[in-house]
Amino acid sequence: MKKIFTSIAIIGALLTFSNCKDSASTDNKSLTREITFTKQGELNLIKAENDSIITKLDIEIADDDYKTQTGLMYRRSMAKNQGMLFIFKDSQIRSFYMKNTEFALDIIYFNSEKEIISIRKNAKPFDESSLPSEAPAQFVLEVNAGLSDKWNLTTGDTFQLIQEN
Repeated sequence: MKKIFTSIAIIGALLTFSNCKDSASTDNKSLTREITFTKQGELNLIKAENDSIITKLDIEIADDDYKTQTGLMYRRSMAKNQGMLFIFKDSQIRSFYMKNTEFALDIIYFNSEKEIISIRKNAKPFDESSLPSEAPAQFVLEVNAGLSDKWNLTTGDTFQLIQEN
């Protein structure tokens, strides 16, 4: 009888130890790292009326389903000289929202000729309201809120992208 109790105690201890180990490894798997900016190119914003460069930005590119759906979600901030450029295969009315985005943005829509067609200024963090383009867009640039006013961007201004390899 004493042997049975000892065996049960040993089995119980082993099960408890193994459950603690599984729990600890599960906790480690659920930890996430902050998403950081990855420079993939440079973008020049160009004033349409005189072809002068308004500003230069370091750019992260979103050009596949995962990147375009995630965008700047789950990030705490972005430097003023950075932006995310969404590149789509075709032009159509695009609609963005701020779900899981922690900081305010200006969302700048461009047509297939890389001309600004509309700007959604000061999109509010975490707001899931639809922010559609006013015309078909093939490119969308997200920058920190207020920069489109600071740069005096208007319809017709363009961009030039220099991608890194």
